[in-house]
Amino acid sequence: MGQKTHPVGYRLSVSKKWNSNWFARKNNFSLDLEEDVKIRKYIGHRLPNAGISKIEIARSSKKVTVTIFTARPGIVIGRGGEEVNRLKKELRQLTGKKDAQINISEVKRPELDAALVGANIAHQLKKKISYRRVVNKTIQSTMRMGAEGILSLIHISEPTRRRGMAYCGVWVEKKGGGGGGGGGGGGG
Repeated sequence: MGQKTHPVGYRLSVSKKWNSNWFARKNNFSLDLEEDVKIRKYIGHRLPNAGISKIEIARSSKKVTVTIFTARPGIVIGRGGEEVNRLKKELRQLTGKKDAQINISEVKRPELDAALVGANIAHQLKKKISYRRVVNKTIQSTMRMGAEGILSLIHISEPTRRRGMAYCGVWVEKKGGGGGGGGGGGGG
């Protein structure tokens, strides 16, 4: 095997930025990193139908700012913003910080976001739709939206199919350079 380069680390200064932006003291790094993982898992579990593309976390000593990139911001915001307020309270309890701020950004073209395309493919495969049909329709719609190319890797074995799980990794190459990132939908 050759020496592989991590896809995010390779593109950090060129076309991507960190998903977490904070500075930790000597003994707090592992605690803050663990907290980031908990926040991402919690939001993904709490909002499974919101079409979340990525979650960025920035923190200072007393404040945590979570930016959620979603294709369906109405689901995250809720009626009159009540869902966001509830999510803020839950994040305060989860992090133990007094101030938790949530920013919601809409993904304008979800057909060109690799994580959303992968989650869409995985969702359709869970519903037992033919994988060839799903992949062909997804490729056609993504290319029609202006992508230069799409790479789709799907793994379904018989035991995972019985449990209703599908693993999918997608790479979308957008026009104007810069990849769409490796994303994917997971089984569940």
